[in-house]
Amino acid sequence: MSEPSATPEARPMNAARILIVVTLINLLIVAGGVGAAWWLLKPAAPVDPAQALAAAEEEEAEPVAYEFFPVDKVIVSLRGEGRERYFVLDLMLQAEKGEEPIDFAPVEPLVRNSVVAYLSGLPFEELRGLQIAELQTRLEDVLVADFARQKAVAPFQSVLVNKLIVQ
Repeated sequence: MSEPSATPEARPMNAARILIVVTLINLLIVAGGVGAAWWLLKPAAPVDPAQALAAAEEEEAEPVAYEFFPVDKVIVSLRGEGRERYFVLDLMLQAEKGEEPIDFAPVEPLVRNSVVAYLSGLPFEELRGLQIAELQTRLEDVLVADFARQKAVAPFQSVLVNKLIVQ
């Protein structure tokens, strides 16, 4: 009536088999990791220097032409040091020249509005302390976001600050 039980010698054999299987699985995982690392980190195929030089010359051979559109006298009023301060900006919108000239005039009101709204929210000292490159980057980011919010396509790639007067 009783079931035959495993002999004491059989139990260690099962444990030994389990240990061997687990060790083999671990070795396969480590080998797979090493193989994947080698595959991902192997050096790229060598580039023919003549081909690289030809590609570089081809890139340099085609200069990019740009179109510019001025946005003159953007006036921003700011409070600072107990009195009203004024910033006057002359901007230039830059776009790559295409076969058809770009008509910037319809977007000028949106550009002026975005610039004035953004700059009038800044403290005088912060705006005064900005480098021109930082100001240009911030204005580009604001304009791109405003154009996206209006579901309009920005016809320019860069905003250049041509003149900055602080009064």
